[in-house]
Amino acid sequence: MAKVSMNSVFAISPDEIWKLIGKFNALPDWHPAVQSSKLEDNGRLRRLSLLGGGEIVERLETIDEKDRLYRYSIISGPLPVANYTATLRVRDDGKGQSLVEWSSEFEPAIGAPEPDAIRAVQTIYQTGFDSLKKMFGM
Repeated sequence: MAKVSMNSVFAISPDEIWKLIGKFNALPDWHPAVQSSKLEDNGRLRRLSLLGGGEIVERLETIDEKDRLYRYSIISGPLPVANYTATLRVRDDGKGQSLVEWSSEFEPAIGAPEPDAIRAVQTIYQTGFDSLKKMFGM
């Protein structure tokens, strides 16, 4: 099983950044690769339309507003991964800043080399972090 874990620090309060990224349907508000998100199944599924075409369907596994985290899994999509489960979490870094953590476990899709699958996930996470930094003037 492959694992990716990345984090980034933001000079804003954890509550402030969680307001933006903590909603399961909010990816189009901050991730530049996601054009739109449509909730289904009483908000437990999100159907993400990607810029340039393609669609990812993800299931919300759990959300914890108090701990500022949610876990989700990919049901279908073009990424070279299988059995993908991820956690997006915002923590207080102890200095009044936010530490955003994005981590996942998955298997490479059939025919996909593990390093390629890992790089694809890392690119998605880094693109999201870079976008957030621009949004918050960092």
